[in-house]
Amino acid sequence: MKPLYDLMAEYGMALDEDRLEDWVELFDEACDYRVVTRENVEQNLPNVLMWCDNKNMLRDRVESYRNVNLYNPHYDRHVVGPLRIVGEKGGVWTFDASYSLFQTDLEGNTRIFSVGRYRVEARLSNDSAKLKSVTVIADTGTVPSLLATPI
Repeated sequence: MKPLYDLMAEYGMALDEDRLEDWVELFDEACDYRVVTRENVEQNLPNVLMWCDNKNMLRDRVESYRNVNLYNPHYDRHVVGPLRIVGEKGGVWTFDASYSLFQTDLEGNTRIFSVGRYRVEARLSNDSAKLKSVTVIADTGTVPSLLATPI
């Protein structure tokens, strides 16, 4: 299971260190990344805050962030909890992990941006793992500013 723990540690650190291109490389080519609210999940509503249904869409999202759209400059800090393994089928492991995401502005003011859990499917082969799907289920129902970077 160490590769799964390493994968999620790198997931958080790549985002925190603004290595978004490295974050994209943690995913399979045929991947799915969604950010949804817990309320929508509990009510079985299809609304998403962010959705990329393949790796090229993740690349486009990063490219847009880097070169097109202007967002509030900030630093992210992810705290990822222990993994709760749900199961394995055909080399794909399913697990959940809680997260907290703090954002700090350039003046040094920190706020809780989002808390919730990751629902993850990861393909494990040999001693490495790739993300097949990540659904971010945010307990935080409102986004205090634009959702510029992935959670």
